[in-house]
This record gives sequence, C-alpha cells and structure tokens, in this order.
Amino acid sequence: MAFIHVIDAELVNAADTGIQPDVFAASAKEDARKLIDDFRKRLPQQMAALDFVPIGAAHSEIVNAAKDWPADLIVIGSHGRGGIKRALLGSVAESVMRNAPCPVLVVRANP
Repeated sequence: MAFIHVIDAELVNAADTGIQPDVFAASAKEDARKLIDDFRKRLPQQMAALDFVPIGAAHSEIVNAAKDWPADLIVIGSHGRGGIKRALLGSVAESVMRNAPCPVLVVRANP
C-alpha cells in the first residue's frame, strides 16, 4: 500500500502568493505528511504503507508513482464535477484512468 499527495507545481511557483517557492513547498509537504499520517493511523498496526509527496502535475505524478512502485490498483477521489466546470478544470481522475498502468477505482465525493 502507498499514499500519494501531489503538490501542484503551479501553486509552488505562483508569484502572487507572496511566499518564496521553497518555503511554500516545504509547508505544503509538511501539510501533506500530516494528511498522510492521518490516513496511516486508520490502517491496522501490522500494515505498512509507503508515501509519495511529489511536486508536479497531479495526473502525471500519480501515474508515474504507480509505474515506479509498481501499483496493483489506484484508488482516487473525484469531486464529481461535470459539464463546464469539468471542461475548464479538467479531471485528474479521468486522466489517471486513461494513463494508469493498472486498474483505477474512482471514489466520488458526497454531493
């Protein structure tokens, strides 16, 4: 088992945040590790899990991690956006499904 939380490179390098990119990245990685630790606490004691916290485009980083690890299954959340919002924002889950080296289970958020 492995957890992956991708930090969006565009946010790290955005000039309008007023935060130096290295400071922003370090803070984002710390937040990601806390989130992963919360998930890890829900696992049975004997179950180990790897974690990945890359900086980049979510869809490609998830697919790359699945290839490198190698994963048997990817479980990914989806906001359930449709129509215009999906066209404008894209769909990480859809891109992962199309490019993954293994099956993908998409879990939709509660409406």
